[in-house]
Amino acid sequence: MKHILSILVQNRPGVLARVAGLFSRRGYNIESIAVGTTEDPDVSRMIIVVDAEERIVELIAKNVHKLIDVLKVQNLTHESYIDRELVLIKVNATPRTRSEIMQIVSIFRAHIVDVSDQSLVVEVTGDEGKIDAIVSLLRPFGIKEMVRTGRVAMARGAWSDEGQQQRPRVIA
Repeated sequence: MKHILSILVQNRPGVLARVAGLFSRRGYNIESIAVGTTEDPDVSRMIIVVDAEERIVELIAKNVHKLIDVLKVQNLTHESYIDRELVLIKVNATPRTRSEIMQIVSIFRAHIVDVSDQSLVVEVTGDEGKIDAIVSLLRPFGIKEMVRTGRVAMARGAWSDEGQQQRPRVIA
């Protein structure tokens, strides 16, 4: 099962290497990792997706939390969360296929961010299912190149000082 770990760390050199090293030492591949600063420039958030058994992920999370500069580890997998991924897809586009590709892009609320006489670059943001769906529809045209960011995620709702999750507000 895929697990999504949200890890808050001090924004210091070497922290990413120590966290990633803990996974590799235990023989688990990180499927996706995204790291960036939070609202506090001294703190970064790592979102790590790993495919492993529940008990293994719990053990890894406990060991990650023991590392220097790690502030908080949260397994979002069994919580209500929001996740997104960004992908750029360079697809073959001839004058005959360009309008069909543009229709697919429109249906997925994606954007064309670059146009050349032989290709289009499509930008798509969404959950893993949406990304996989548009990739499969564009594949017959010929995907020249593709880059995915990996998932970013956060728990829904707000956290109180006691660590209790407040009722989430749903935004359509």
